[in-house]
Amino acid sequence: MAKLVHSMIRVLDEDRSTAFYDQAFGLKVDHRIDFESFTLVYLRNGENDIELELTINKGQTEPYDLGNGYGHIAFVVEDLDAEHARFTKAGWEPRKLVDFERDGELLARFFFVADPDGYEIEVMQRHGRYR
Repeated sequence: MAKLVHSMIRVLDEDRSTAFYDQAFGLKVDHRIDFESFTLVYLRNGENDIELELTINKGQTEPYDLGNGYGHIAFVVEDLDAEHARFTKAGWEPRKLVDFERDGELLARFFFVADPDGYEIEVMQRHGRYR
């Protein structure tokens, strides 16, 4: 059996990204390793066993090409409407709330938002298999 421990994304600005993930999702810097050409920053909070690893390549000035292979990461929250309002107030421009149903059954309720580097994040209501 394997255990998922982190997911990594490349970001341009460490301070901007750590502030976003802290304010939006309560992820705090747990560990930071500085190398000559890059820095690794591991974010986590008490709700998660998994970490989000931010890689900051020194000297990178242009936004990364996210390509067509990256999908998204997802977070679950207790009150999706309140989070959508909070994200809107913070100026993060969350997209519309979606009720995702199949055969009349609610499978998920969510919205998407992009982080400062354009990575897509799904914010979901705690429900069903995501508790």
